[in-house]
Amino acid sequence: MPGSGFDWDDLRYFLAVAQTGQLSSAARRLRSNHVTVSRRIDRLEHSLSLRLFERSPRGYTLTGVGERLVAHAQAMEQTADGLHEIISGEAAALRGVIRLSTPEGFGSFFLSSRLPDFASRNPGLLIEFMTLQQILSLSRREADISVALHPPAAGPYQVEKIAGYRLLVYASRSYLDSHPPIRSRAEAMEHPLAGYIDDMIFAPGLDYLRDILPGKRAGYQSSSIIAQLAAGLAGYGMTILPYFIARAYPQLVPVLPQELHIEREYWLSCREDLADAPRIRVVRDFIRREAAAFEDMFMARPILPD
Repeated sequence: MPGSGFDWDDLRYFLAVAQTGQLSSAARRLRSNHVTVSRRIDRLEHSLSLRLFERSPRGYTLTGVGERLVAHAQAMEQTADGLHEIISGEAAALRGVIRLSTPEGFGSFFLSSRLPDFASRNPGLLIEFMTLQQILSLSRREADISVALHPPAAGPYQVEKIAGYRLLVYASRSYLDSHPPIRSRAEAMEHPLAGYIDDMIFAPGLDYLRDILPGKRAGYQSSSIIAQLAAGLAGYGMTILPYFIARAYPQLVPVLPQELHIEREYWLSCREDLADAPRIRVVRDFIRREAAAFEDMFMARPILPD
């Protein structure tokens, strides 16, 4: 009979659909299938006599009552995780899905080589690791943890700076050998440069040229720092790269490093309502610890000592 009660486990399926907006994505998180997820959502709505989602070809969107239920379901999930941690110990409590979003450079050139070992040591976690030019939204629950170039402007988040990092102007050794020496900022302005697409700079922290070579316009533009790195390696001209990325390529030479460098920051954020969940806490601790150990490379101290 409708309204007579519900299966508490159905709330896990409700949360997964609420966070992803898609049956297939929720099924991947739950290591289930979309038919089972759909059946669980239908059963939960029937037992509560409430419509929790609006269905459309684009996916599942929370209704007003569904939005209100999310916070309660998350609180119940955290309580269950905490109880499991007490009974089984923290290591056994590390289970569930974590969607982690980072900038392309940080993710591809720093975190990607470190995450596999972490994942091996925590087999109960399913880590969805995304390196994107456009950082996913915590507020829309597109990600559980985010590393970004600036903290969220506002909202119920726990936020901390995990690293500063320095960027320098680079050119390939072959390019520099075939051109007159660059001895000043003014001379650097005369050389071609690969950079971001002007109208696709999604974060102020990526607007490097304004600070390091004001008035300069990139003649070769890409939304990807990997493509900009490739342009520099191919001898196009100059490009602006974090030291921790460029240091792996001895054919790249910093141009006037004492003069032409800037500093940016990485910020780690998650929603307050998820911050104490064991699976979230252990990933945040891991990223924080790895970033601290890499501080000298982030800050280019081998060539720019403080």
